[in-house]
Amino acid sequence: MTSHDRNGPLAFVPNGIAFWRRKGNAQSTSQNNPSRRTRSIPKNESSNEEKFTNDKKLKEEFEEKTSLYEENELSFKRLLKEATFSPRKILILFGPPGAGKGTHGPKIEELLSLPQLSTGDMLRAAVSAQTPIGVKAKGLMAAGKLVSDDVVVGIIKDRILERDCKNGFILDGFPRTVEQANKLDEILKENDESINKVIALQTPDSVLDERICGRWIHKKSGRSYHVKFSPPTSMVLLETGKPDPASMKDDETGEALMQRPDDTSEALVARLAEYHSKTIPILSHYKNQVRIVDANQKQDKVWNAILAIL
Repeated sequence: MTSHDRNGPLAFVPNGIAFWRRKGNAQSTSQNNPSRRTRSIPKNESSNEEKFTNDKKLKEEFEEKTSLYEENELSFKRLLKEATFSPRKILILFGPPGAGKGTHGPKIEELLSLPQLSTGDMLRAAVSAQTPIGVKAKGLMAAGKLVSDDVVVGIIKDRILERDCKNGFILDGFPRTVEQANKLDEILKENDESINKVIALQTPDSVLDERICGRWIHKKSGRSYHVKFSPPTSMVLLETGKPDPASMKDDETGEALMQRPDDTSEALVARLAEYHSKTIPILSHYKNQVRIVDANQKQDKVWNAILAIL
């Protein structure tokens, strides 16, 4: 048997091929040399024809299943490519403290079904989960050191790979500097992605003090209230005109609200100085993606302006 014969299209049924070849050769030999007797086929080879038929059916079934597999594989690869390369919606919610990010962020999150990612929340979650980058951050904080940009970016890089970010995400409180923006661009570029829009809430510094000092927050959800502009239904005022802290409850859960330690007039001065010197330049960095919203108006008008952008 030649090499070609051994590797032919019916190589998977060698016994069947041997049978047919022996039978053919025997007949041919008998015709050419009548005096030579045809070798009788042993009993155990008498079932080779049936085996060949069965093997042929198996081959046909195999080829059919292979064809279906290849079609399914191509479909899967196409769907995977679409899922991998379909552009995610990546937004930055930008503005000074008190501009309304906490008020409108959850509404954008609900509207677009995208998670709103706060660096503070992500940092706490990474530390709690004891991820490698979270352990590193915990060590820095325990030593009284600032968490570096590389660590913060690493936490964000891990977070945006989670399932709830498959269609996109909203960044709140990051980036705070142009250096952080550059690092963010780098990790997005790894997946051929970039920031789609920067929604910049603009508010004069003069109105921020009242907004900041009257702000109360539901920690778990990020919902924001204000004693003057958007008080919780449970709020009770004391004789001094200030709200009774015990009465400040979240409208949806009934859980206690809180005030941030740096939501004071004194802290606001320093926060605004840093915002203007380090954060405002980000608008120039993302100048083609920036959409300005006048946040110094009633909440419903601010929201309508945001809807027009989205």
